[in-house]
Amino acid sequence: MKTILWIGLGIVTAVALVVAGLGVGWGLWGRSLWAAGPFAVPRVATGTGALEDCSGWGGDMGPGMMGGRAAQAAPCAGQGYGTGSSDALTIEEAHEAVERYIAALGYSNRSAERSRRSLEVAEVMEFERNFYAIVRESDTGIGAMELLVDKWSGAVSPEMGPNMMWNGRYGPALSLPNGMRGRGGRMMGGASETNTITPEEALDIAQRWLDAYRPGVTVEEHADPFYGYYTIHTLKDGQIEGMLSVHGTTGQVWYHTWHG
Repeated sequence: MKTILWIGLGIVTAVALVVAGLGVGWGLWGRSLWAAGPFAVPRVATGTGALEDCSGWGGDMGPGMMGGRAAQAAPCAGQGYGTGSSDALTIEEAHEAVERYIAALGYSNRSAERSRRSLEVAEVMEFERNFYAIVRESDTGIGAMELLVDKWSGAVSPEMGPNMMWNGRYGPALSLPNGMRGRGGRMMGGASETNTITPEEALDIAQRWLDAYRPGVTVEEHADPFYGYYTIHTLKDGQIEGMLSVHGTTGQVWYHTWHG
């Protein structure tokens, strides 16, 4: 009899504890504390842009548009997000950082004696999230690579997207870790080096894509040629607002969403 009584008391106590726990939990949840808990940390971005935009590839998708949410080796590396100095680099400092980068690869004019091909900085542009640079071959004038410079740390990194995936001559080397990149040589890859689409055709393809997916935006009257694609600046109200790339054979369009 006593055993049954003790079992009954135990059951009642357990039920009471469960009910009390549910009541406390409901109260905390109602105050938005239950979901957050002690380990919830606000997501803070130092620099420009929000971390939600820190996906790199992707954004607006249209016919023939490559992209999606592909993973990056280092999220936001070289894209204007950083935890360093609050003072952004000047465009002159970004230019110097790019020159040091190509010199370290063994492609600069200064190292031409040990390089089969010398490269030079064609242009450096400032965007909201980063600096963007085109590096071209000194002898041919053809674009070799597109680079991004972090506006706060000065870190230089290859631009994602067409620069790596469509670049038939330099793309495979840029996709390798720093220590595995060749100096002055050419890496074998599957992308074509030849553009069968003319610059004029690339501009027309780009404008038709913009008319469909970014109305009011127009192309600049010049397409920068690379080995396997073209990159074209896009204008809004007469000012450069971004850029896109057109595949040199298929005509696929890839809009650069990572500049801001």
